[in-house]
Amino acid sequence: MQLGIIAPPEEISFIQAQKRKLRFLEFCVNEGDDVNAFCDRVRELEAWKDQYGIQVGSIGRWKSIRIDRNGNVLEEEVQRCFKLIDAAAELQCPSFVAGCNYVDELSLFDNCAAAIAFFSKLIAYASPKNVKISTYNCRKINFVHSPDIWRIIHGHLPQLGIKYDPSHAVFFGGDYLQETLEWGHRFYHVHLKGSLLINGVKVDEPPAGLDQTDWPSFLATLRAAGYDAGLSIEPRKSALSDHLADRGVDFSASYFRKLLLESLEEE
Repeated sequence: MQLGIIAPPEEISFIQAQKRKLRFLEFCVNEGDDVNAFCDRVRELEAWKDQYGIQVGSIGRWKSIRIDRNGNVLEEEVQRCFKLIDAAAELQCPSFVAGCNYVDELSLFDNCAAAIAFFSKLIAYASPKNVKISTYNCRKINFVHSPDIWRIIHGHLPQLGIKYDPSHAVFFGGDYLQETLEWGHRFYHVHLKGSLLINGVKVDEPPAGLDQTDWPSFLATLRAAGYDAGLSIEPRKSALSDHLADRGVDFSASYFRKLLLESLEEE
């Protein structure tokens, strides 16, 4: 497994990743972000990647509507995803992540059929480019987030992976260790985000490693499931004061490097 971080597509992100002894950056080009502007910067990102020795581990697009009210795949959104898959291929990035919205006017069957149609388009386009497609288990404008739906959609699409973040299971009553044990063989990418839940209520998203998650057991379960891909630190606004935010990220980087036994190589 390799350790990286979600960060803006800027040179300073590569510099900070190198300083923290991370291996890759992850870029999120979400709804409202300019896909064309990001793609126009691929050559610049490629130069920084080579200059600083930091790879691009994943590109994702969150919170977009992919299916219209009649159950049709929105072609304009497919084309945006295709552009980002092209960018991933140029950057030798192995992972593209997307979700799919639920249409209340349609049945569960029709929603699943529409999602399968959408992800099938992405898989067919990305496979020749050596880019793998994953869903994400975040609930934001996405219903493909938990085992009951994975059994249907991922059961039908054997090439479709999962980007997993244990905090989403924590905040919505799931069991992240059980889900990882059962579905870890389909994980293509993992986020490391902290969570704090007290009496069933979400309190905070502290830096990963300073939170409630049993990270040693989670990583051990990933290993037991055969996972050997990226672990991406996700910095979040937390109860830490602003002047401690960077220190929180530094802590997470150091903490997970120890769990991956990387720090022992330097002793």
